[in-house]
Amino acid sequence: LPTFTAANALPALGIGIDSCIISLRHGGLSLVQTMDFFYPSVEDPYMKGCIACANVLSITECDNVLTFLSLSQSMSEEECEKIMPLMIKGFRDATEEGGTAVTGGQTVVNSWLIMCGVATVVCRPSAFIMPDNAAIGDVLVLTKPLGTQVAVNAHQWLEDTERWNQVKMVVFGEEEAMLNMATINRTAAGLMHKFNAHVATDITGFGILGHSQNLVKQQRNDVSFVICNLPVIAKMAAISKARGQFGLLICLPREQVAHFFSEIRSSKYREGHQAWIVGIVEKGNRTVLPRGATAPALAPAHSNVSSEPSS
Repeated sequence: LPTFTAANALPALGIGIDSCIISLRHGGLSLVQTMDFFYPSVEDPYMKGCIACANVLSITECDNVLTFLSLSQSMSEEECEKIMPLMIKGFRDATEEGGTAVTGGQTVVNSWLIMCGVATVVCRPSAFIMPDNAAIGDVLVLTKPLGTQVAVNAHQWLEDTERWNQVKMVVFGEEEAMLNMATINRTAAGLMHKFNAHVATDITGFGILGHSQNLVKQQRNDVSFVICNLPVIAKMAAISKARGQFGLLICLPREQVAHFFSEIRSSKYREGHQAWIVGIVEKGNRTVLPRGATAPALAPAHSNVSSEPSS
């Protein structure tokens, strides 16, 4: 592997286990790369392909996308012939919506039905936002509602009588959750540059608390993230209580938030519909703090989303 000195390269930076920013040996260029995979949490193979792509493609411009498909050993030949083309088409269609294309990949047989994507960009440091610049006074903005995982679980409980009986009286937003998962974050990522976002992370498997904690620990300034509100797909909180998470979390300068909301609502892309204020950045010791208070009154309402105070 090539080595670099402080004089000619940025340090390598990894946030979590699925993305990195690495300086290249070619002058002034960096490699930005992210990967993720998706299990069969939805029944529609086309939508599964779309979701697998959205899970990895949350950038404005992409130089290369690879896709990896693992077919289950338990699937019949007929099932493979029907399902595989639909999953690949869903992934390719979502990739085109993200302004790029699949250039390669691999298909294997495994115990699980899994779809994975790898997105790669080569660019100059000015083209990306380093995830360590949160400033006191920033506003925490979330670009998709929470509750996706609960909706997916509730759907799977249809085959589990005991669990289903605990939640069947609650109406839930299964279709909205699936559309949220399949939505590319391209517009939100682009607006981050326009409105001088300081940091951001996606909210996926570790939930808003887990990803926020991971992000705040990387900050250079002595700050804490204070989460005040949790926009949740309608009825998801009720299901969670009866039984006992994709968007971007962005730190924006306060004066830019209203303009960000206005432009994301007017976007031509699918995710151009909503964003919510969920908290603020305060001076602190790089922790995430819940606070049962209402966030600054700039977040728009949504008929299918409830706002829950954090607790």
